[in-house]
Amino acid sequence: MTSHFGFWDYFIFIAYAILILGVGLWVSRDKKGHEKNAEDYFLASKSLPWWAIGASLIAANISAEQFIGMSGSGFALGLAIASYEWMAAITLIIVGKYFLPIFIEKGLYTIPEFVEKRFSTNLKTILAVFWIGLYVFVNLASVLYLGSLALETIMGVPMVYGVIGLALFAAAYSLYGGLSAVAWTDVIQVVFLILGGLVTTYIALNTVSGGEGVLAGIKTVYEAAPDRFAMILDKSNPEFKNLPGIGVLVGGLWVANLYYWGFNQYIIQRTLAAKSLKESQKGILLAAGLKLVIPLIVVVPGIAAYVMVNDPEIMTRLGAAGLKNLPSLEQADRAYPWLLQFLPTGMKGVAFAALAAAIVSSLASMLNSTSTIFTMDIYKQYINPNASDKATVNVGRISAAVALIIGSIMAPLLGGIDQAFQFIQEYTGIVSPGILAVFMLGLFWKKTTNKGAIIGALASIPIAMYFKVAPKGWSTSTIFLDLPWMDQMGYTAILTSIIIMLVSYLQHKGKDDEKGIEISKELFKTSPLFNIGAFAIMIILVALYAVFWK
Repeated sequence: MTSHFGFWDYFIFIAYAILILGVGLWVSRDKKGHEKNAEDYFLASKSLPWWAIGASLIAANISAEQFIGMSGSGFALGLAIASYEWMAAITLIIVGKYFLPIFIEKGLYTIPEFVEKRFSTNLKTILAVFWIGLYVFVNLASVLYLGSLALETIMGVPMVYGVIGLALFAAAYSLYGGLSAVAWTDVIQVVFLILGGLVTTYIALNTVSGGEGVLAGIKTVYEAAPDRFAMILDKSNPEFKNLPGIGVLVGGLWVANLYYWGFNQYIIQRTLAAKSLKESQKGILLAAGLKLVIPLIVVVPGIAAYVMVNDPEIMTRLGAAGLKNLPSLEQADRAYPWLLQFLPTGMKGVAFAALAAAIVSSLASMLNSTSTIFTMDIYKQYINPNASDKATVNVGRISAAVALIIGSIMAPLLGGIDQAFQFIQEYTGIVSPGILAVFMLGLFWKKTTNKGAIIGALASIPIAMYFKVAPKGWSTSTIFLDLPWMDQMGYTAILTSIIIMLVSYLQHKGKDDEKGIEISKELFKTSPLFNIGAFAIMIILVALYAVFWK
């Protein structure tokens, strides 16, 4: 479809690429007389203001798996998938109020470092190795795959070249500059990301309404597919297994969200790089506010595409162009790339830059966090404890490059996955409940012991696999439960917590662990601005769920 790209599309996209690389390399430069140290490279010299933190959190989070994967889920099942975004807003507020004060007080570089301070070096190493594996083989690979899928669909770029191009673009500034380059370019990426997303949403809704505007488009889409606007699915819905009704609000999605936003290195690293705790909390509040509007730019286009594909009149109006790479329920992830071809010249370049921004910013974030964990928790712990700042930064760059190469090799192997966003969530969900249980009890239950945490973390995998794998092969057996995967996560987290508490209690006979964290009301005090903002976000969320309940 390269013929659909005009001069201004190429001009805008190339200008975007030059801007990102230029800013990334400019902020990466060493100041006169100062050589980058570990804090500069991995925590951006602890100098990030609140607006950079908020923008960077969203840029790191919104990637091809949202633009492509969540639009695909919007096409296949509707607005219900927006629960990931809207519940994330509440989760961010919880993280800002109750987790961040403890993390920042302890002066952390990495999340595994917290595990070492609270539990032991052994458990830290287990989790560090797990996170490196997850980032490289699931996160990096899936973002590269979905990003190159978009390039292939929109511009006809072969998958392999797309993977290589995206990898080199992300590496060009993030490997040299570290978190500072990633965070400051993220501010620009977010502008492109939201602007491009809004442009695509506008065109999709305007097309549906026959040129009568966005409001008419929303009305048309709602009337044509009211079932796609139910936030709480009932058991008759074919997608109930993915989003199990009220279980979304009270069950396993809390596990996914708290794990992702509270204990995920490539997310939390930005907040650890803040000038102060208050600055970090303001950044979290900004990200929570932006989360409320994200479904407008990633889910609504997918629903509009569903209506367009199933309306003969609209398809006739679109003509031959509408038949190219047509999305379907079996190939729902084609929805967003399919929509981009209908944008006018110039706007295609903006939307494509937005997609590239989402992909590249997430890749850069994952690379930086993978290298941070490897360097600080593996290299400095076991290989070279006395490494100089120069050696530490160089190892960070090399480890990021190696992670990128492995992710690039893995990416094409993910071909053929339907609804990639759901796939990523489901398989991350095997390990996240156990880790969440370890962290929550480690933070807020002083009796939690290292032995209890290790046994619980290890036990969580077979518990998760019992729910995950068994029903498929043993569907007629009464000893196995066939549950939606989100419910599986909830039960796994509960059972893991019980094991940790039981082992800890028996080990210390109910006494507090010597590494238990002392917490007080003073620690969790937040500013009036944070409190008012948090309350406003919760009111808006209640209204959204009330309007789109069924």
